[in-house]
Amino acid sequence: MRFWMFLFLLLTTTIQAQEEVVHSIYFGFDKFSLDAKQETDVVNFIKQTDSTRIESIQIFGYTDDVGKEAYNFKLSTNRANTIKQKLIDNGIKNKIIVTIEGKGRILIDDDVVENLPEVRSKNRRVDVVINLKPLPKIELPGFYTSIQRKHVVGDHIYLENLLFERGSSKLTFKSKTDLDKVARLLQKYKNLHFEIQGHVCCTPPFQKEAIDKETRKRQLSHNRAESVYKYLIFKKIDKKRMTFKGYGNTVPLGKGAEYDRRVELVITKI
Repeated sequence: MRFWMFLFLLLTTTIQAQEEVVHSIYFGFDKFSLDAKQETDVVNFIKQTDSTRIESIQIFGYTDDVGKEAYNFKLSTNRANTIKQKLIDNGIKNKIIVTIEGKGRILIDDDVVENLPEVRSKNRRVDVVINLKPLPKIELPGFYTSIQRKHVVGDHIYLENLLFERGSSKLTFKSKTDLDKVARLLQKYKNLHFEIQGHVCCTPPFQKEAIDKETRKRQLSHNRAESVYKYLIFKKIDKKRMTFKGYGNTVPLGKGAEYDRRVELVITKI
C-alpha cells in the first residue's frame, strides 16, 4: 500500500510539473472552416514556440450544447481535423501531433449562466495544446579540491596542498606533487581551459599586493600564479589553455593566513 501511495504521489507530481501552452480557435455556429487570420494565428503559435522544447501537440475540438450529441461529436471532430490539416499544410510535422480528438458538446446550465450567447460562442472552439519539455537545468559554478570529469565555466579548483611559504612564490615539494596529479588530469580532459589565480595573505587593506622576497617586487600573487603556469607548461600542458593572474589579498578564504597563500584554478572554457 505504501508503495502504491508513493507511486501515485510521484505520478501526480510529474503531471503537475509538465508545462503546456494552449491556443484556442473559435468557430461560427455549425461551422468547421477557418478564415485566413485564424490559420495564420494558429500556425504562428506553433512556429513561435521554441522548437527544441516541443514534445508533442494535442488538438481537441468542442461544440456548444445546442443540437444532438452525435451530430456535435462529429462537428467537434471535423473542427479538430481542420486544424490538424492546416498545421500539416504549413510544415508542422505530423509525428508530433499525438492527439486529434473531438470531444463533442460542452454542457452548461442555461438557467444559471449569464450572457448565454457569449458563453456558447466560447465553447465552439478547438484547443491546440503544446506539451513542452522541461527547461534544461542551469548548472551553477562550484568549488572543488580536484579536477573533475565535467565542469562548468566558473568552477573553482582549490588545491589543498598548493600552498606557499610566507613571502615566497617558489613551489614546495608537496605543491609539485599535487600539480603532477593535476597535470595528469588536465592531459586527460583536454577540453578544459582555465585561469591560474594567485593569492596572498597578511597585507594591510591599503596594500593589495605583497612583496616577493626573491624578486623584492610587490607582485607576489602574480608570481605565485606564474610559477604554477610555468610548472604546468613543463608538464606538457598547452599554454593556449591557460592564463594567469595575481589577485593580491582581495579574495581571502577566511580559513586563516596559511590558506590565503594559495593558487587556485578557475575554469574559463569547456
